[in-house]
Amino acid sequence: MKIKLVILLGFALIFSDLAGQATRNLQLFPARTINGDTIAYIDIPGVFIFPNRKFKNKREETKYWKLVRDLKITYPYALLIKKKMEELNAKFLNLKTDKERKEYIKIAEKELRNEYEGELTDLTISQGRLLIKLVDRETGKTTYSLVKELRGTFQAVFWQTVAKIFGSSLKAVWDPNGDDKLTEELLVKIQKGYL
Repeated sequence: MKIKLVILLGFALIFSDLAGQATRNLQLFPARTINGDTIAYIDIPGVFIFPNRKFKNKREETKYWKLVRDLKITYPYALLIKKKMEELNAKFLNLKTDKERKEYIKIAEKELRNEYEGELTDLTISQGRLLIKLVDRETGKTTYSLVKELRGTFQAVFWQTVAKIFGSSLKAVWDPNGDDKLTEELLVKIQKGYL
């Protein structure tokens, strides 16, 4: 009797393990049929290969790590601006008159000021310059054109003048193959979790 019970328990363990394996390894993929053959269609994410960074001196290395730090601080704001612009555009489609749009912009601006003004005023000048370029990268529009769309030409010119006083420009454009090549590489590393 004991032998039958041990054999029965052994079979139960073996079959439960096999059944568990079958469900764990089962994956469904979209497929295409080409010339009678069914082929799994799997979207494989891109692979990025970056060379090992070699610095000429300690100053260059310090500058590199400062840029990494500044990107980690400013990039979330650029993404937030992109999200808010998408929300504004979606809301604008439902508003009928210019008066309604202006009122909505004032309300949205007040909310954003209350929530983020303290944090944004703590940014350094170099972080502000970086944020201006990141806004262009994420939205496809310069900061100047966004201010002009939302607040008008006078406000855009005013803030452009203030930026010029601090050595910046709201009309700065993102150039991933030129001036911003290193920054683009660092952003990809940050997004992929390498940094």
